[in-house]
Amino acid sequence: MHSLIQALVLGVLTAGVYALMASGQSLIFGIMKVVNLAQGAMVILGAYLAYQLFTSFGIDPFLAIPITTVVMFALGVAVEVCFLRQLKREDRSELSLLVTFAVALLIEGVMSVMWKTNYRSVSTSYANASWTVFGYQITLVRLWGFLLSLVALGLLYLLLNRTRFGRAVRATVQNPDAARLLGVEAQRVSALGFGLGSATAAAAGSVYGLLYPFNSGSHYDLISLLLSIVLLGGLGSVVGAVIGAVIVSVSSAVVASTLSPSWSGMTYFVIILLILLLRPRGLFGTATRGAI
Repeated sequence: MHSLIQALVLGVLTAGVYALMASGQSLIFGIMKVVNLAQGAMVILGAYLAYQLFTSFGIDPFLAIPITTVVMFALGVAVEVCFLRQLKREDRSELSLLVTFAVALLIEGVMSVMWKTNYRSVSTSYANASWTVFGYQITLVRLWGFLLSLVALGLLYLLLNRTRFGRAVRATVQNPDAARLLGVEAQRVSALGFGLGSATAAAAGSVYGLLYPFNSGSHYDLISLLLSIVLLGGLGSVVGAVIGAVIVSVSSAVVASTLSPSWSGMTYFVIILLILLLRPRGLFGTATRGAI
């Protein structure tokens, strides 16, 4: 029982970072109807940027997040403008899956050239620090990562629900044609939305680099993770991504604790198959709108 509860604690704390990754993925799909297969590569690039800032300038990965998010926001806008916008103009959106995967391969190639392919990790003075609460171990990095994710998700919620840009995003998600009739600039919303999704990947990547060793190919492991979360929560639903992240993270931690860590990765594929069979729209997906 003790190991099971410890696994639940681990799963909940890790879910914050997973939710931050997946919320950007769902946001992008909600706005553009694009499954962004480059999201995992952007997470790893964010981890590399935080790693470089730490090793070269001594900037703590948590403090580096404002820098990495700005860089990745600009990259996301550039990807939308240079690659995805042309597809939409030519009504070839069905190719977006291939294009975003090509972007992921391009990012992987750049990372391999700049940082080689050997595994890196960010080793801070508090990397191994932990607290014991009622007999259960809580690592400081996971706790801070969880709290940071809550703050970031809270800011994302306020942005989407309390700002003019957020209203434009929600209008575009719910009814793109009506939004255009009301004067919403769809191209601008798409570019900023893709940039925002990439920025969340950077924030998650800064924490990811503190939790796990990574290299330029680590984004392949994240593809199945992110797909299982967004499919479970419902494509286009940020709220669904958060809830899906909790379910996937806790399930994976429990499987690793009760069976074997090698089985935890299979959890993602099982969830994907079950959702596609039982509820293809996910928990919060609908036919007419995305629940931002």
